[in-house]
Amino acid sequence: MANLQLWETLKAAISAYTGLSPATFFTVLALAFAFYYAISGFFSSPEAPRTRAPPEEVKPLPPPVQLGEITEEELKVYDGSDPEKPLLMAIKGQIYDVSQSRMFYGPGGPYALFAGKDASRALAKMSFEEKDLTGDISGLGPFELDALQDWEYKFMGKYITVGTVKRTIPEPDAPAGDSLEAANRDGAKPAENGQSEGAAGEQAEVQPPKETTVGGDAERE
Repeated sequence: MANLQLWETLKAAISAYTGLSPATFFTVLALAFAFYYAISGFFSSPEAPRTRAPPEEVKPLPPPVQLGEITEEELKVYDGSDPEKPLLMAIKGQIYDVSQSRMFYGPGGPYALFAGKDASRALAKMSFEEKDLTGDISGLGPFELDALQDWEYKFMGKYITVGTVKRTIPEPDAPAGDSLEAANRDGAKPAENGQSEGAAGEQAEVQPPKETTVGGDAERE
């Protein structure tokens, strides 16, 4: 109701001040705006054409290089710090070339700390702690081993295997009992030899003198 009264008041004002009907007034107003935009278009300076910057040339990735068996220390040099070297990481001793995902595993990426390492334990536990950046997966639970298996399947399907991590197996120490027994055996041998030589000397000392017969007389040597 209020809107209707407002519209009636507006029509009366237009007729009173312009002498035109409301329809004629709004038609003239629309034509005036159209004329203004048409004239202003002739005098405005043309916009400079937008030039697109040439796209940056993306160097193609070099083909993966097979490294064979390397140590964990040798693997550390492929952590992405040298752009001329491939970006590598390992899972369960298998080394993968992840250079195509440098945005994730390269410097500044969310998983950069896994690069250049066998991060099996960290991936299984989804841990970013330094102590878990190792290939030792002993003591992991079944859910963690399943998670690690999923990571391994993902890497096997997406990246190329370029080598394996050489594991150093420490030689087991000999039990203390065996060493002591071997020492006793070695020490017993000279004692037995000494005892045998002493017994032979005693037998030579207690041997009675031989009797010889010369010309029917018995003489003792």
